[in-house]
Amino acid sequence: MKQIKICGITQEQETDYLTEAGVDYAGFVQFVPKSKRNINTEQAVSIMKRLPSSIQTVAVTISPTAEQIRAIEAAGFSLIQIHGTISDRLLDSISIPIIRAFNVSNLSEYDRFHKHPNVIGYIFDAQIPGSGKPFDWSLISGLPRDDKFMLLAGGITPDNAAEAILATGADGIDISSGVENDNGIGKSREKILRLVKEIRQIDCG
Repeated sequence: MKQIKICGITQEQETDYLTEAGVDYAGFVQFVPKSKRNINTEQAVSIMKRLPSSIQTVAVTISPTAEQIRAIEAAGFSLIQIHGTISDRLLDSISIPIIRAFNVSNLSEYDRFHKHPNVIGYIFDAQIPGSGKPFDWSLISGLPRDDKFMLLAGGITPDNAAEAILATGADGIDISSGVENDNGIGKSREKILRLVKEIRQIDCG
């Protein structure tokens, strides 16, 4: 089945939507104060307690420090998603599985993470992560595939999610602004359910 990650969870009620829809991952923005979806670790832990074990929790970070990584590990997140930069030493020290996020400006680093044993998946995003803007999907068509999963982000909505997966061969999608309420605050139950319905139709052939 195609994988679905809903990112930027900020409210307890949103866990009800994710559970009802049966998504695979819930993303919580951590230590990114410039993001409107950033919440502190204590808030994230409180929200995560409402999720079933079938939904994996992901701490979404940008160029995290060692201290931030230790706080994420201690909080009990299932995975850590890393945008930006990170040293090999710090990467090797992480004790939970890693999702490496790329954008169109750092695809040249793919081979470095492609070979790392603790990286279990990739997310390909637009030039500015979280902008809700799509990128040229053909840019990732020539990347070598392996046994790690590949999610597509950037400008994904319930209307184009299935098209994006079919066009790129991605294993699923990572979406945030595409399922937000029209006022840009919080997630929409209706949009999440419509998104999942569209993607599950791919699974059914």
